[in-house]
Formats: sequence, structure tokens, C-alpha cells
Amino acid sequence: MKIYADNAATTRMSRTAIDAMIPYMESVYGNPSSLYSIGQEAKEALDQARDRVAAVINADPKEILFTSGGSEADNQALRSAAAIGARKGKKHIISSAFEHHAILHTLNRLENEGFEITLLPVHEDGLIVPAELEAAIREDTCLVTIMTANNEIGTIQPIKEIGAICKKHGVIFHTDAVQAVGHLPIDVKEMQIDMLSASAHKFHGPKGVGFLYARKGIALTNLIEGGAQEKGKRAGTENVPGIMSMAAALKEAADHMEENTEHQKALRDRLIRGLLEIPHSALNGDALKRLPGNANFCFEGIEGESLLLLLDDKGISASSGSACTSGSLDPSHVLLAIGRVHDVAHGSLRLSLGEDITEEEVDYIIKSVKEVVEYLRSFSPVWRDLMAGKTPFIL
Repeated sequence: MKIYADNAATTRMSRTAIDAMIPYMESVYGNPSSLYSIGQEAKEALDQARDRVAAVINADPKEILFTSGGSEADNQALRSAAAIGARKGKKHIISSAFEHHAILHTLNRLENEGFEITLLPVHEDGLIVPAELEAAIREDTCLVTIMTANNEIGTIQPIKEIGAICKKHGVIFHTDAVQAVGHLPIDVKEMQIDMLSASAHKFHGPKGVGFLYARKGIALTNLIEGGAQEKGKRAGTENVPGIMSMAAALKEAADHMEENTEHQKALRDRLIRGLLEIPHSALNGDALKRLPGNANFCFEGIEGESLLLLLDDKGISASSGSACTSGSLDPSHVLLAIGRVHDVAHGSLRLSLGEDITEEEVDYIIKSVKEVVEYLRSFSPVWRDLMAGKTPFIL
């Protein structure tokens, strides 16, 4: 049995997304900046895609900027808000300790350029407390950037409350919604979101394409200089096939969101119940305020890399955390942020289920994880010391 359970890293392109690309590679292949008919057809297609993307998050099409993905959108959002703040003498930014590295690394750069960064603590349940965020806002705060749903443990933040707080204090609010768009209902107006980042390959679209929503009135700082594409805010010929595919994938995801969520939640909860039967295991993050397909666990006394390799032998594709840091030997910064100690954080497993997951597959995952954990513990010196009482159990 082959089971793909790493949809948080990337998703398989849907047939709808693939079919949407083909005409713009075979027949409508013109440059959208050209004046002749085949170029203008491509431009009209871009306008249609912008309309479709905007409709899903209740934005104005003019507020949608196409990018190469979530990381670029995150970088441009933070750089833009920082520039706006600097012009007003405001150089304080608030974020959280468990953001994606596209956020954290950009914040590090901004800190080196003279900005002051406050990283809010994340509690054991993997959630930000809005009152703590509000208490951190100062007269010189120019930006709050909090992810909608965490890419590792899947916890969903109180975005509407955070948006209201930022609106009250006149602070720009950006959210990295890469894991959420296409999986959770998002209304940028109702949630009072000023900027939002998304990436197509997280909702069955192609890799290398995404978008940034920026509310009217926010002056964006260019990351790429050159031509006048994307209203002069992102130079380079637009990836028309990718953009059309993304728009089709997003509409399909939005149209089936309710039924997909119901299906995934039921099987996610079945998976969580099964894995909690393993002694000295723990679910990371709140059990309910999490993405429909996400289950992130720690197992005491084992090492995560061995767990992944043995699960792969059993036909299960999973991860220990973010795909962006999969080559690192360090424990997940997300798990450390919610209070897991290093030894426990090393024994983590992220399972992110797709919409087509079956009950039979979930039961096979449960059975396989139980077998692998038991096998790894059977020759682990750490586990022997724990069982002998030489070191205390943490989980």
C-alpha cells in the first residue's frame, strides 16, 4: 500500500488544475504584455484568474498580485509594511516564535536594518493569545504578522480577533495563509486582513506560483525590478499557465471545502485516537483548532528521521516538520516554541492527510506507526533508561 501523507509539504496537482494549464501552453501562449491578439487573449485570461482568486477570499481583483509562491509573497508583504512604517518613524514589528522561516528570516534581515522585532510566545496548545498581542503593540508598531495556520502542527490562530486588534490600533496586519487558503474559509474584509500570502501547490495547484493580497492603499515595495507587469510591482513575464492552473485549483478547493473538511476531520480524529494509544506519545497543538488533515505527534525515546525512513519502507510518505527545513538535524523550532524539550522534539511525526484519504489507509498508518515506534524503542538506549527509571518520562 502506498499512502501520501505529507500534503502540508505539497499536494498532488488535481486534474482540474492540469487541464487548466494546457490551453495556455499550446494555443494561448502569447506574452500578456503584447498588443497583438494572442497576447491580449493571455492578458484577458490573467484578468479572469485574478477575478477568481479574489472572489475566494472576498477581495477586489485589483488587490491581487501574482507571485512565485508563498515565500516571495511573505517577503514582499513584510518589506512593504516595514518601508511604510519607516517613512512614519515606526520600526517595531510583532510576530510569533513559530512562524514559517520565510517570515522569521525576513524579520532577521529587518532587525539587522534597525527594526525592533517582538516574537510573541506560543502556548502549549499552539495558539497565540490575542490579549498578549494587543499588550505588545506600541506607538511605533508598524506591522503584525501572524500565520493563519501553522505549517507543522496545524493550529489555527484567532485571525479575526487579531485583525480587529490591529484595526483598532492602526497597525498593518499580514497573515501567512499558505497552509489555510483552499482549506479554511477566509474573508479578508470580515477578518480585517491587510495583506495575505498564498501558494498554489498547497491546494492542488502547480509549484512556483502564488499570490499576495494587499489591501487598497498599501504601497508595495518591489522585490523584482524590470518591466511594468503586475501594475509595476513585480517585473517579469507572468506565468500564465501556472496562474490559470492556480485559479482553477483554488475555485475547485473552495467549491468542495465543506465536504472535504468534514471527511478529513473525521479521519484525522480517527488517526489521532489511534496514535494516542501508543504509550508516552503526545499530540502537538490543540486537538480541535487545527487544520482538517493535520496530526502532529511526538513519541518519546525515538528519533524522527529513523521513524520516517521505516514508514517509507512501509509505503507511507510523511515528515517530521516543515519541508523547508527537512535537511536540518536541529529539532523543529515550532515544537520548541510550544515547550517541547529537545529530546522529545527530535521524535516528531507530521501526518497531513489529503481529501482522498480513506479509512483503510488511516488504519494502515496507525498500525504501521505503532509497529515502527515499538521496533525503534526495542533497541533505543534512551528508551531503556526511561523504562529502567534512570531518567524520568516527559510524555
